Amino acid sequence: MAHADLAASTEQALGGAPRKQQLIERLTAELPADIVLHADEDLRPFECDGLSAYRQVPMIVVLPSTIAQVQTTMRICHDNDVPVVARGAGTGLSGGALPLDDGVLLSLAKFNRILDIDTDNRRATVQPGVRNLAISEAVSHLGLYYAPDPSSQIACSIGGNVAENSGGVHCLKYGLTTHNIVQIEIVTVEGERLTIGSSALDSPGFDLLALMTGSEGLLGVIVEVTVKLLAKPELARVALVAFDDVRKAGDAVAAIIQAGIVPAGLEMLDNPAIVATEEFVHAGYPKDAAAILLCEVDGTEAEVEEDIERVREVVEREGATEVRISRDDGERALFWAGRKAAFPAMGRISPDYYCMDGTIPRKALAEVLIGIGELSEEYGQRVANVFHAGDGNLHPLILYDANQEGELERTEAFGGAICRLCLEHGGSITGEHGVGVEKIDQMCVQFPSAELTQFHAVKEAFDPKGLLNPGKAVPTLHRCAEFGAMHVHNGELPHPELERL
Repeated sequence: MAHADLAASTEQALGGAPRKQQLIERLTAELPADIVLHADEDLRPFECDGLSAYRQVPMIVVLPSTIAQVQTTMRICHDNDVPVVARGAGTGLSGGALPLDDGVLLSLAKFNRILDIDTDNRRATVQPGVRNLAISEAVSHLGLYYAPDPSSQIACSIGGNVAENSGGVHCLKYGLTTHNIVQIEIVTVEGERLTIGSSALDSPGFDLLALMTGSEGLLGVIVEVTVKLLAKPELARVALVAFDDVRKAGDAVAAIIQAGIVPAGLEMLDNPAIVATEEFVHAGYPKDAAAILLCEVDGTEAEVEEDIERVREVVEREGATEVRISRDDGERALFWAGRKAAFPAMGRISPDYYCMDGTIPRKALAEVLIGIGELSEEYGQRVANVFHAGDGNLHPLILYDANQEGELERTEAFGGAICRLCLEHGGSITGEHGVGVEKIDQMCVQFPSAELTQFHAVKEAFDPKGLLNPGKAVPTLHRCAEFGAMHVHNGELPHPELERL
């Protein structure tokens, strides 16, 4: 259902203006009045997520603290055709949690408890508002940890991680969120509570858990997550490797993997990112380097010593100008602190930045880096590059000033060009930040109409009215036709019965 049609049906369901007041009355009749926010000053903090370029004040915010309250909210909204956007910690970078001016923003911030730690099976069951890092902190004394570690892990919530299938600097070896969860509980758009997945090693039937992971809030509201816990490695060391040319650094990434080494993490920063980060964190990065790699290996002491020397051999063969091995856990943490602070470090050199999230085959890393540099000159905007280089997930940070007329629009065009560059090299438009509202037009470039039609069919199976996070992630077929990126036969949509999409 198109958002304009959805807004009209909401108006009709609530009997016309003032529909906001009518919805408030219906919600507060069944929920505590203090969890239903509707005054402008209470709504403002929810107007955007980490992608602050787009802002929208929600009509109403609901702050439930129990699953029953989530179910009640969803049932009322479903019965009255009111759209709902679920929100975690608000650290997302694609506008996926952008609210609607005619809908309810459902914040899961109060769902912040760790419910169970099962050491025998290395599992932890948590509420969706639990911070990513809090899981590892809670089990550290047991010699365990939770592997996915986004740069925002100190603040981002596990429910949001599931919704976006987040990764992190150690996802090369240990996988994304989808590889590190075993079960979730959701509340459907009608208010029904469902368990998806199993705490066992496997479960029968369709792999709905994988379908839900990365679904960006379009299919259900996550209210509980069971994650895998891993044993802390005996030892971990990081090699900080400097290069005088970004092509050499890109080639070195492919060479490390080709050598049969599987690093726990393999990250890359180019010179603008190095300089900004070093001046912010003082991690010891060489500011004269064109690019640096951070390559971590972990395991037993013997394994680490062997692999770190193999890494040294490979990168020196590829033209490294400096190789520095962390001497202890303190220096290792400092090397990573710089990488994890790369995004906020941009605040020292630019009023605003726009973070992209494309993925590419590792072999194309050098070519894409050069291509981004050429686009930077074409659009007349600075860009700092930070990469999960090991798995080809790149994060170009386009620097701009939103106060300058036309800069945001030019930045969006630059970002779209980076997405197309990734596609040209066999990649995709997103690796872990999601599509949200930011890359919805680029979905038209990546996927043909038949695949988009299938996406809509899945959405309709879970949410026939289109009430969950409408206008995000999956573009309508008409939008793609208007965008000019869809292959249309004789000027018509491929499936006339789907014109409403």
